[in-house]
Amino acid sequence: MHIPDGFLATPVWATLDVTAAPVVGYLARRAQRGLEQSKVPLLGVMGAFVFAAQMINFPVGMGTSGHLVGAALLAYTLGPAAAGVVLTAILAVQALVFQDGGILALGANVINMAIVGMLAGYLPYSLWGAGRWRRQAIFLGGFLSLLTSAVLALSELLLSGVAMPAAVLRISLGLFVISAVLEGAITLAIIQALASINPDFLRQPRSDGARTLGWIGVAAIFLAVAGVAIASAYPDGIQKLADATGISSQAKTLLRTPLADYQLGTMHSVWVRKAGAGLAGLSLIYGALLLGGKLLARKRGA
Repeated sequence: MHIPDGFLATPVWATLDVTAAPVVGYLARRAQRGLEQSKVPLLGVMGAFVFAAQMINFPVGMGTSGHLVGAALLAYTLGPAAAGVVLTAILAVQALVFQDGGILALGANVINMAIVGMLAGYLPYSLWGAGRWRRQAIFLGGFLSLLTSAVLALSELLLSGVAMPAAVLRISLGLFVISAVLEGAITLAIIQALASINPDFLRQPRSDGARTLGWIGVAAIFLAVAGVAIASAYPDGIQKLADATGISSQAKTLLRTPLADYQLGTMHSVWVRKAGAGLAGLSLIYGALLLGGKLLARKRGA
């Protein structure tokens, strides 16, 4: 789902970068209004969990994999404004530290997933999440968040002049629909698991905080350490599309980092390298969001 550098035309990625920056700033100001110091750890823990979940690719068919984006999940648990900020931070760390998604294409990925995709995911929940259709709204939100992000990414590639035969486009859309169904199902399963720990978690996420945050943190560590061992090695939808259209060779690496491709060090064991990178990423995401959240909450108090 992350678009690398080299796939988008300069006018496309530049326009999206310029557009994304003030929107994220606006979301940060909105998130600040309701952010209290007691809620700051939730930002870090949920951000770490989504980061870990995004590392686990699962097969969706035809040699393609997908992964949880988590935009709807973050919107349900943190509220849409804070969710946009948290997912933007995750995408930035992935691009700058793990080379997952382009640096120049960061604005495109932020708009696709952290802004428009997140808002599309939150809409069904805001309309029907408090009534009898709550479960359906949660599933639909997860479904729409991923499918919206995918359609935006495809549109940006088309605007950049990437030639997509009709058959390739249909197959790509079909695979993204399967990924969207899985996104909705996983989102619903996670929300139900959180509700079993704390029934009031979505309405009052601070109550029973230590216990709930502890379980989410344990789950994030488990995904980072054990989940990577079973993650699919198939390329994701964007990479598969790039292979099919012949633009894979256009991918550019602007910055080489020690944690590139989610691998830490040069140990013989691939699992150790990936698990080490996952744990490093969890610490980095949690620390960055904890610090950023405290700064926002402090400004709100001042």
